[in-house]
Amino acid sequence: MADTEKPGHALADDVLGFGGAELITVRDLVLRPSTVLQAWMDHGAHGGGAYARPLRLYLALNAILMLLLFLRGGAGYMLDGLPAGFLDPLLASSGKSRDAFIADADGWMTLVMVPLLSLFYALAAAPLLRLWDKADLGWRRGFRAAFGWLCAWTVLILPIAWWGYGTGPLAGLVSLAIIVLGIAAFLRMGRCRWFTSWFGGAGKALLLMICVQIAGLLGGALVVGIGLLGAAATP
Repeated sequence: MADTEKPGHALADDVLGFGGAELITVRDLVLRPSTVLQAWMDHGAHGGGAYARPLRLYLALNAILMLLLFLRGGAGYMLDGLPAGFLDPLLASSGKSRDAFIADADGWMTLVMVPLLSLFYALAAAPLLRLWDKADLGWRRGFRAAFGWLCAWTVLILPIAWWGYGTGPLAGLVSLAIIVLGIAAFLRMGRCRWFTSWFGGAGKALLLMICVQIAGLLGGALVVGIGLLGAAATP
C-alpha cells in the first residue's frame, strides 16, 4: 500500500514523535474536544484511526513543556520556598558550595518535574472521570479519559506556559489562568458524558481541579525531594 502521509508530517513524527495524527488531534481538541473524547471512548485509543493515542500525545505535549521549563531556567525556583537553614545540613554533608548544590538540585528537578506531576495529575483525575462517566469505563478507559482531558487542558495552556514557571505576580496570574483553562477544558469536553447541567459541570470541574492541585502539591514535594537527594548524592 502506498504511503500517503505528507512528507512534513512524516519528518515531524520521526524527529519529534509529533506527526500528522497528533496535529489533527490537537486541532480537534481545540475546536471540538467532545468529539475527540467520544472517539477515544467508543472506538479505542486511536479513535477509530482518526486521532493519536491520548497517552502518546500527552507525552509529546509534556516534552514541549519540559523544553520550555529548561529554556526558562529550570525548576530551581521551587527551592525558594524552603525554610531558612533547611539546606544547611545537606550542604554540609555534600561538601559542595551552595551555588553548586542548588545547580545540581535544579538539574534533577528539571528532569523529573513535568513527567512526575503529569503522573500525579492522571492518578487524581482518572477515578473521578471514571466515576462520572455515563458508561462503565473500567480502569483502562478511565485512564484514557484522564489523559484525554489532560491533553485538552495542556493544548490550551501551551501558549502561556512559558510565563507560568517561576515566582512572582505574573507567574501567579498565569497559574490562575491555567486552572481556569483546566475547568474550561473539562466543561467543553465532558458535556452529556461527565455532566448534564452546566451548574453540576461547574461543581465537578472545581472538585476535579482541587484534587489535581492537591496531587500537584504532593508531586511537587516529591520533585523537590528528588532534587535534594540527587544533589546530595551527585559528586
